[in-house]
Order: sequence, then C-alpha cells, then structure tokens
Amino acid sequence: MQLKQIKSFNDKMNSLIDELIPELEEIYKDIHRNPELSMEEFRTAKIVADYLTRYRYEVSTGIGVTGVVGILKNGEGPTVMLRADMDALPVAEATGLPYASKVKARDEEGVEVGVSHVCGHDLHVTWLMGASRLFSEQKDQWKGTLMVVFQPGEEVGRGAQSMIDDGIMNRFPKPAIILGQHVMVGEAGTVCYRSGPILSAGNSLKVKIFGRGAHGSSPQTSIDPVIMAAATTMRLQTIISREVAPIENAVLTIGALQAGTKENIIPEEATLKLNIRTFDDGVRDHILSAVKRICCAECTASNAPKDPEFTTLDSYPITDNDAKATAKLVEAFDAHFGDRSYETQPASASEDFSVFGRNWKVPYVFWFVGGTDPKIYLEAKRTNQLNSIPSNHSPKFAPVIHPTLKTGLQAMMTAAAAWLD
Repeated sequence: MQLKQIKSFNDKMNSLIDELIPELEEIYKDIHRNPELSMEEFRTAKIVADYLTRYRYEVSTGIGVTGVVGILKNGEGPTVMLRADMDALPVAEATGLPYASKVKARDEEGVEVGVSHVCGHDLHVTWLMGASRLFSEQKDQWKGTLMVVFQPGEEVGRGAQSMIDDGIMNRFPKPAIILGQHVMVGEAGTVCYRSGPILSAGNSLKVKIFGRGAHGSSPQTSIDPVIMAAATTMRLQTIISREVAPIENAVLTIGALQAGTKENIIPEEATLKLNIRTFDDGVRDHILSAVKRICCAECTASNAPKDPEFTTLDSYPITDNDAKATAKLVEAFDAHFGDRSYETQPASASEDFSVFGRNWKVPYVFWFVGGTDPKIYLEAKRTNQLNSIPSNHSPKFAPVIHPTLKTGLQAMMTAAAAWLD
C-alpha cells in the first residue's frame, strides 16, 4: 500500500483494535498462566490453530514438532509472512502478577524447573492472533496472501530450523518479505527499528574438562578439574579484552561452572557452560577458535588425561535487517506512530527469526516494541537507572498490558500493510 492507503487502513483498524483488545487481553493472560517449554508448546499451538481455523485460514500444524502456519489468500498480490515465537523459559516467575505462572515442568535434562513467559513470547503470540483476525475480517482492505507463522523453540535456537527441516519452504508460498517483532525494555507505546544488524549472533557451548579424582586430603594423587575449570574461566575472559578489537562489540559469559558433590572429594570432571554474542561473523569465528585453543591448552598444562569435550548448546545467526525493506517499514511507522517511532542501537540479545529469511533468501525486518510502564521508564532514564528495570529473562520481567498490547498489534498491522496491495 502507499502511505495514504496505509493511513486510511490504520484509521479504520484503530477502532477495530480497540474493540478487540479485551478479547486479546484474556488470551494473553491465559497463555501467560500456562507457559510451555521449548519444543513442547502443544497447548499454545492448539489455541492458535483453533483461532486461525475460526477465521478461515488454511491451517497446518505440527510443523517442526509444534509449529503452526496459517495461510489466508486474498487475490493477486505479494505474500507477506508474519512470525511469532511461542515458547517459554525454564524460569520461576517472580512478578507477583495476579495472572503469574505457577507452572513447573521437567527440562531436557530431567530437572524440575519453574516455567514462565518472562521473555514476552506470550505477547508475540497474542499480537499475531489479533492481526490474523483483523486481516481476515477486513479482506476488502487489502490484496495478496498473508502467511502467519507461530514458531516453536526460539529459546533453544532450534525452532525456526526445525520448521525449515520439516519442509516449510516446499509446502507454502515463498514470501516477498518476512516480518517480526519483540517486546523489550522501553517506553510502552513506542516502537524502535534499525537497518542492518539489530540483534547479535549467539553461540552457546558446554565444555567438559576431565581430570583424575582423589580424596581431598591427598590432592597430589589427583589431576584437579576444578583448578583447570577455574583457570580456564579466568583465561577465557582475556579473549574479549586482549584478542578482540575495542571497536568490535562482543560478549563472552561463563554462565555455569559445575563440579563435584562434596567438599573433601576432588571430582573426576568439571563442566563449563558459556555464551558468546557477536555482531560480525569473523569475530565470532575467532572467539570460537580461541575458546577451544584456551580450553585445550589449560588442560594440557594440567596434564589432563584427555582433551576437553565441546558440545554446541545453541547457535543463532546475526539478525541483519535488509536496508531497503527497513526504509519502507520506517516510512510506514513514522506515518502512523510519529515521534513514538525511533531508531535504536543494536541489542546483544539473539534470535533465530532470521533463519527463515536466510533460507528463503528474501528480505526480512525485525523491530522492538517497548513494554515498560512509561512513568517507570522515563524516571529511570532521567536518573540514569535504566539497568535497574527488570529485562527479558529476569524472573521479574513484566510488560504492562496497556498500551503494549495495542501498540504491538498496530505495529504488526502497519508493517504488513506496507507490503500488501
């Protein structure tokens, strides 16, 4: 659509959105109360599939385990793909909300964990359900094909690829554009965008270090994996400080160091779990190589019985927004949101959203929707305390429903309208 048409479309949509918000609020609270871990989103997928069927989409389920795809054909025109992720996190919620999750489940290692939507995927699902209904009910306003994709397993970096592996590219029309959004810390009621890299690549590894166990009173008979793990942890920090140029953005975090069961037993092995974030493929490759070099060298220095064992936990590519498509999106956002639409800096979070665009070889755009109470956000900004606001993945992350629910729905509708005829 042209800008005049988009404005007219949005004006009509706004009143319909207001009527729809109470229904969407109930859907959101229900999904929030009933979160599901990655690749186990069966209840959420059924809610989505039933909703899409009600609004006359061609619905396909079970794609990449729990993925749902809805197709709405409406005459000649481009195919626009809208994507939302469905999975929750193994985090016990501590928001105190009346609709907070109390769900517990077993993770992939069999450990009982709290489960919650403290990343905001419940909002993502609700936004896309609302957009799906409105586009279905207003088919006289647009032409083309709308493809809505509800993706599993984003939090483990497998969901998008699982849908690709399950034939999504062969079973559905190739989109002209792929669009997605994420709720983040930011003033509720605003949207922000960026051309080029907006989210970092993310690589997570598990490193198992092998030693020789012994009684704590006889350390000379051991090869201590705890010492190796501690030395390795410290040395790994020098990769960013001494091997990556100061002008490059990169993060290396050791999120877990696990070894032993008792204070007077030197264990046989230790495990490190680490996470790497980068904005350049060359920097990523160098850091991954350096991690292996340092881990192996520390084990050799300690006379370890064998080399460490490396396991990839997850891998996310850079989310690199297409410049031309972003410019088109920005034009539509600025026309609709005015000064509530602005450019942002890249975030060091990671997403597998771009897997779809990379495999289909089509442009994609990803943007952020603010979810923080405006009074809280603006006061924190004024006092330079933005880092005090609970962010995504915090047990206390809790986007305000209003106006976040409406803003995200408006953003999704506006973005899609920019490409539909």
